[in-house]
Amino acid sequence: MSESPGTERRARRVPMGDVARLAGVSTQTVSRVANGHPSVLPETRDRVLAAMAELGYRPNAAARALRSGEFHAIGIVLFTLSTTGNVRTVEAITDWASAEDYAITLVPVRSRSREDVLSAVRRLGELAVDAVVLLLSAHLLDDAAIHLPADVHVVIVDSDAGDGYTVVDTDQVAGAHAAVEHLLDLGHATVHHLAGPEGSYAATSRATEWRAALESAGRPVPTLVRGDWSAASGYAAGRTLAQDPTCTAVFAANDEMAAGLLRAFAEAGRRVPEDVSVVGFDDIDLASQLQPPLTTIHQDFGEVGRRCVAAALAQVRAGTSTGGTDLVPTHLVVRSSTGPAPVLA
Repeated sequence: MSESPGTERRARRVPMGDVARLAGVSTQTVSRVANGHPSVLPETRDRVLAAMAELGYRPNAAARALRSGEFHAIGIVLFTLSTTGNVRTVEAITDWASAEDYAITLVPVRSRSREDVLSAVRRLGELAVDAVVLLLSAHLLDDAAIHLPADVHVVIVDSDAGDGYTVVDTDQVAGAHAAVEHLLDLGHATVHHLAGPEGSYAATSRATEWRAALESAGRPVPTLVRGDWSAASGYAAGRTLAQDPTCTAVFAANDEMAAGLLRAFAEAGRRVPEDVSVVGFDDIDLASQLQPPLTTIHQDFGEVGRRCVAAALAQVRAGTSTGGTDLVPTHLVVRSSTGPAPVLA
């Protein structure tokens, strides 16, 4: 069976000269059209584009990058895609990068060991990318042995890396404060906290502000309970907290752990919110579908992604790296999982 002309064209890369001959222009004009150069007459551009479409011509991205010094790609370095925050942030970065005609390259870090982080950082210099977004904990960047390549434009997500880098972060402090304040305003004597893992910057920030808010209000600070972001860890923590009759309010550091808490309290006969109120953090889609619907802190992952891409491309276009922190606001979403403090016997 013979191949159709279209199949044959797709099987090989069409030379630029073929496009030039079909369009009746020079190869330089084809190159200008392929690279979006403004100095081409509209009718000539249309003729070249039509020839490209007919022949199935695709511009050579690698050659274009060598000429322009830009790869139109952004690298993302991260520990895991198992957490909702990372998945939603990467998804948003990908969407906004695509809208700017930029591709994404993912570089996973196998563990939080210094050796694996160093290995990923070394790879940054080898990647065909114009900028890199790091989803890494700030304390790792404080290690004197870890140096980011000076010629790579860097944006860091969820970090307190300071003015040395451009940082895009959810307003962790304001979010945690709003969660604690909401529960105290409902009359609860104090608020227990189900924190995320110790190695997480976001978990540390939320736990630190939980403690600060209670101390500022003159309330006792219960023993912190720690999970690992999963609903299973929330369930395990909830089974313990359900046995404490003085526990009438819990601020969970994310919605998945809050979901586990709700199940544990229900199994223990602790009614939510009549006996115990629960607040989460993230406002994932599932939060409004839980029973009862979860009061939580909304963080805008889409806006985090947009600002990451905007900051990265601003550095690329300016040809310089910048520092400073850009905080994305959070806000409290009140649903049915919180209510007035019960009267304890």
